[in-house]
Amino acid sequence: MHKDIATPIRTQEILKKYGFSFKKSLGQNFLIDPNILRNIVSHANLTENSGAIEVGPGIGALTEHLARSAKKVVSFEIDQRLLPVLEDTLSPYNNVTIVHSDVLKADVAKVIQEEMPGIEDIMVVANLPYYVTTPILMKLLNERLPIRGFVVMMQKEVADRITAKPGTKEYGSLSIAIQYYVKADIAMTVPKTVFMPQPNVDSAVIRLIKHDEPPVNVIDEDFLFVVTRASFVQRRKTIFNNLQSGLPNGKVHKEKIMDALKAVNIEPTRRGETLTIQEFGKLADALYPTFAK
Repeated sequence: MHKDIATPIRTQEILKKYGFSFKKSLGQNFLIDPNILRNIVSHANLTENSGAIEVGPGIGALTEHLARSAKKVVSFEIDQRLLPVLEDTLSPYNNVTIVHSDVLKADVAKVIQEEMPGIEDIMVVANLPYYVTTPILMKLLNERLPIRGFVVMMQKEVADRITAKPGTKEYGSLSIAIQYYVKADIAMTVPKTVFMPQPNVDSAVIRLIKHDEPPVNVIDEDFLFVVTRASFVQRRKTIFNNLQSGLPNGKVHKEKIMDALKAVNIEPTRRGETLTIQEFGKLADALYPTFAK
């Protein structure tokens, strides 16, 4: 067994060897606790036939644990300075490919096709850069990749919003956008002390498992998200008022908004945070003829 990368001493040695300094702009916080890493990987339920996609491998701390559990690991790393480091730290593992690319610009489906032929069980497992967590998740969900789900570390506040239930103050358009695609739950919370450098915020690992079927069938998915975003423009306002200001020409069509709410039995005085995804689905379909471009 090779010495774990993710110990404070080994991490310091590697950083010193390469004269590496953390870039705040890239949200670099490296994990330095092997137990946490083992825990993250265990939540992904990988087998020797699984593939793992990682974003932001850093110096390879999580990558190494994935390489020990999965058949193939593909990691997207944007920071060129880390490429020689990863080549060194991951040299014991022949089942890892590092893709030097911004995952937000990458053709992930093509990479999966090329790097993971014949692998049917694929999970995204990553300690995501906190400043782009939501764009990365939304991109990977929207692209309908052939994956089972995600086990990803992020800021705890974002994790709370993603996994929130209706009627809570964390529940909003982000909760709905993600829960439309996956079942979301918090797998573990993670203290600041297991990172180098320590972030200013608490962290959590969330597990997102894709639905076989979306929880609601709608005429147009994109329009569903237009309606949910409009419904939370100002949290304290009623759904009726928010839709008027949040939908294009909403004020002009306020009677139509009222008719749509009545048609699906949603009280106009309710707030967006009280509606379930099923109610939003019905409402979006009722509003669709008037507002869809």
